[in-house]
This record gives sequence, C-alpha cells and structure tokens, in this order.
Amino acid sequence: MDPNDSPSSGPSVSDPRFWEALYHNESDHWELGSPAPPLVTHLRKDPPPKGKVAVLGCGRGHDARLFSKLGYEVWGFDFSETAINEARKIGGDQDGRLRFECRDIFKLSEIYPAFFDVIWEYTCFCAIDPKRRPDYVQTVLHLLKHGGHFLANFWPVREGTEGPPFPVTRSEIERLFGPFFSFLTAYEPSNSVPGRQGKEWFVYARPADH
Repeated sequence: MDPNDSPSSGPSVSDPRFWEALYHNESDHWELGSPAPPLVTHLRKDPPPKGKVAVLGCGRGHDARLFSKLGYEVWGFDFSETAINEARKIGGDQDGRLRFECRDIFKLSEIYPAFFDVIWEYTCFCAIDPKRRPDYVQTVLHLLKHGGHFLANFWPVREGTEGPPFPVTRSEIERLFGPFFSFLTAYEPSNSVPGRQGKEWFVYARPADH
C-alpha cells in the first residue's frame, strides 16, 4: 500500500489516482470550460515574447490552446491521464506547436532543464501538497531558460489550510517566490470568474538573475 494511502482517506493529492477519481466522478469543479479570463486579458495587454510555454496542471488544456493560438509553442502537463486524453481529444498537436503530456511536474526538470521561455500557473499550485511548495518554486526555476518569464494566477487567496484547492496568501507567495524572482507586476484581477472574485492574485515575474 502507498504510504500516503489509508482505507478511510484513499489516495493523497500526490497520487494521480486522487485526480483520476475526481475526473471519473465528474467532480472536477475547477474546470472553467474556456481560458482563464485574467490570462486572456494579460496576454492581450502585456504578452511575454513568443517562445516555448509550459502550462503546469493544464487539465483539459484551455489555457494551453490559447497560448498556441497566439503563436507560442506549447507543452501542457498534467498528473491525470484522463485530463491529458481529454485535452488531446479537444485539440492538440497543432502543427507540432501544442503537445499534451501526462507527467509529474516535480520530475519535469529532469526532462526539460532550462527549456521554457514562459511558464503559466493556474490551479496547479493550489492542488499540490502545500509541503511541496518550495519544491514547486525550484521546479519552475529549473524549467525556465535564462531570462524566462513566469505568469501565475494564484487561487484561492485566503487564510486556511483545508484543500484541495489549498489556499495561499499574498505574504506566502512573496516569501516563497521573492528570494528567487523579481515581480514585474502583481495585482488582483478585475475579471475573475464568478466565485473567484477577490480570491485571485496575478503575478508576472522573472528569475532574479535574468
């Protein structure tokens, strides 16, 4: 038995079976069915230079397809095989510019070290075990090329510990990312979807040594 399992609790969030069950039970309530509105707005107003993009925890790939349509070369990664299969069915591998891969994000830097120009984060950070958040920061750093760009829409921004989605505070974002990233912009989006207004924090940052 997996050490994170118990007969009563079932698989942990660090086990892909946890996420597979949510998809199979139609309990994927984080699903928007379209690209995140704050991302749409940011890419229209202040897009990063064209290049290779990693979408972490891409789900069905709506945000990944948006980047692809705007001319970026995109890799969408997710822990759930069901999510990746559904993302491919909706649309992937467009002229080789949009790929979906079932991966553990914490192992990505072994495969794609210093590979990406842009990393997009939305609903992945809140899905991982909070104890692994420092590992997440290091993963992003190791995936980005020198001079890369990190875009993130953190949610849910509030106090508390229960999840997923596991909450995060602005001070925690600054504490975790601040030593390694320079924040170019950070703001509360004005067009979050219903139920998420006032609970999101959009960050555009670059590694501190860029």
